[in-house]
Amino acid sequence: MGCLHSKTAHLHSPEDPPTALPDSKKPDPGNGGDDVDQECQVQAFKEYGLIELRRATNEFSTDYIVSESGEKAPNVVYRGKLENNRLVAVKRFSKLSWPDAQQFMAEAAGVGKVRHKRMVNLIGCCAEGDERLLVAEYMPNDTLSKHLFHWDKQPLPWEMRVRVAYHVAQALDHCSLENHKIYHDLNAYRILFDEDGDPRLSSFGLMKNSRDGKSYSTNLAYTPPEFLRTGRIIPESVIYSYGTVLLDLLSGKHIPPSHALDLIRGKNVLLLMDSSLEGQYANDDATKLVELASKCLQFEARERPEIKFLLTAVAPLQRQKEVASLVLMGLTKNTAVAVLPTMLSPLGKACARMDLTAVHDILLKTGYKDEEGAENELSFQEWTQQVQDILNTKKFGDIAFRDKDFKNAIEYYSKLVVMMSVPSATVFARRAFSYLMNDQAELALRDAMQAQVCIPDWPTAFYLQALALSKLGMETDAHDMLNDGAAFEAKRSNSWRG
Repeated sequence: MGCLHSKTAHLHSPEDPPTALPDSKKPDPGNGGDDVDQECQVQAFKEYGLIELRRATNEFSTDYIVSESGEKAPNVVYRGKLENNRLVAVKRFSKLSWPDAQQFMAEAAGVGKVRHKRMVNLIGCCAEGDERLLVAEYMPNDTLSKHLFHWDKQPLPWEMRVRVAYHVAQALDHCSLENHKIYHDLNAYRILFDEDGDPRLSSFGLMKNSRDGKSYSTNLAYTPPEFLRTGRIIPESVIYSYGTVLLDLLSGKHIPPSHALDLIRGKNVLLLMDSSLEGQYANDDATKLVELASKCLQFEARERPEIKFLLTAVAPLQRQKEVASLVLMGLTKNTAVAVLPTMLSPLGKACARMDLTAVHDILLKTGYKDEEGAENELSFQEWTQQVQDILNTKKFGDIAFRDKDFKNAIEYYSKLVVMMSVPSATVFARRAFSYLMNDQAELALRDAMQAQVCIPDWPTAFYLQALALSKLGMETDAHDMLNDGAAFEAKRSNSWRG
């Protein structure tokens, strides 16, 4: 891609050697020398305007926060969508954490030069007024913390854990080559998975949380001994933190290093290992990774291995290098992830993430109010027995829908569709959702389309179509429907303001 002009192009990081050639142009031996053009594949680092980033994050809406927890990420990270539809991660520092805007910009520009396919690359920054913001590539498949400690469908398999260890070592090696030997607070929250499921190391860790801030925000039990003694970190401190990540990968839990080392010294390695991994690894491989963790966690910094040793030790443990990360993790690639619409209502967001519980709750709360302005046959028909039957059928259908008795909801709503002379968009929407809950996505899609016929500009109809299309594996079409729903949502919002 072409280079973008940057106001920060003249800025240099204090760590940059004045005459050194950029190492990013040199082949990376850990990758077989295939990263020569990596920097050209990433958007050039630039200075963003505050207005643009406010718009991208919907005024820093809490709905856009993607940080796992405030404790692990004291400076909040938001998902944002730029005007070119590109998704980004925006880190917003606490007020006055970097009083000197020029110093902040210089530090950010230095980190922005560190480009690698194993990194979540920094693509920009902003320093206006009291705001200090970093902009990085967006990673759609969550953090290592989520996949290790809070997994939904399956625990992270052994081969994927080894891949994480290797990719992180590659990223740290590249940072060291680029003269960024210090990485602050390396932990499972700093490792994210891209759209291909490949693990990457966040570039945010190359900067402190503030000019004079601490390098570690995690529990003191996991910090390097020298940091506890002096409050400072050295390159060997990064190796210690890498060892804590290895413990996370081996155990599937956040075990204090002191406890893990006691198990290792007592040769109780099996007690350390994640029981969900049983049968997935050779004992020799597990032993080697445990031994590497032990070396990294040595009390004396000088006794810890160098980064190149990490690469040499982990590389032979990879047994399925040809298998894609998405396959190992049991994920499917969402080709539309990079262009999700910025403005989505709660229902749109729930449909986008296929959160059926949230969709049901919202449909219940909304009721029939979206049809208040639509023609309703009950207002014009005489109060006959037929009308009473319609009302009773609707009542029973709504009760079944409320109680999540979706099979009966389908039955009552199907009777209602036949009985009503003027179709109801809400009835079609509710029956569509009920079909989804009964694994009948094609019928759900049909009903969602019928709801759109009833109210052509109804966002709910588009969002439910998107949900049904996702269930059918039609991700591109689902994304288009989300965009259409968001467009009508914005149109409605603007008309209300006007």
